[in-house]
Amino acid sequence: MKLEVYMARFKGKHVLVTGAGSGIGKAISLRLSQEGACVSLVSRSKGNLEQTEQEIQSKGGKACVIPADICSLEQINEAVKGSFDAFGPLSAVVANSGVGGPNSAGAEDRFKFLVETNLIGTYQTLRAAQKYMNPDRKNARHMVVISSCLARFGVPGYTGYCASKAGLLGLVRALALELASEQIQVNAICPGWVETDMAREGLQMMANELQMSYDEAYSQAMSAVPLGFMNQPQDIAGMVSWLISTDARGVTGQSLDINAGSWM
Repeated sequence: MKLEVYMARFKGKHVLVTGAGSGIGKAISLRLSQEGACVSLVSRSKGNLEQTEQEIQSKGGKACVIPADICSLEQINEAVKGSFDAFGPLSAVVANSGVGGPNSAGAEDRFKFLVETNLIGTYQTLRAAQKYMNPDRKNARHMVVISSCLARFGVPGYTGYCASKAGLLGLVRALALELASEQIQVNAICPGWVETDMAREGLQMMANELQMSYDEAYSQAMSAVPLGFMNQPQDIAGMVSWLISTDARGVTGQSLDINAGSWM
């Protein structure tokens, strides 16, 4: 897929991306690097981060690998400090790390795990990054949160995921107001179906439950999408690039949907 890339528009900027080892986070990191940003790559998986770093460096970009678990306040604070030591003050942070899947009542309920990772981990990431934002208020600074379509509506069996992703939208609105006086813009993106490992796992679960093939489950899911296709990670990366550019200077406290028309 050919994408329009604005070379060098983020030259001299430093962006931290969590969940940068795969999927949406990797696509965001590659896109921002192509446009000139130095990118700090954060995730639990060092191996995946190193692959992203190698791709960035092979194209002449700058990146550093910082393994960390966003659920650990100590680890995320150290990670952000490490990014500052590598590339200086932050121009933007993209909080993309998260976990998915269902949960159910009982001893094995994953509700707490989902909320601690998706909501609390994201909050800790943003607060840690806030301390190391570029102090020059003449230039807007940015926080972008990757939420989900499930922040908009409920799905049976996904109470933890829906609650955690919906909570992010409230967090974004409140933090946008809180940080507006510092010229820090805070926004969220709510993707629909995106071609990632998480989406493929979800479709496989759907196929198993309905006793159909993966391809049949895919076709059924896409039949409910007006444009008839699944978004690519690069589509989300393009929106992030726009949000942290001067083109979006008047945008804060918003949650933007990228869903090929799945809901309107």
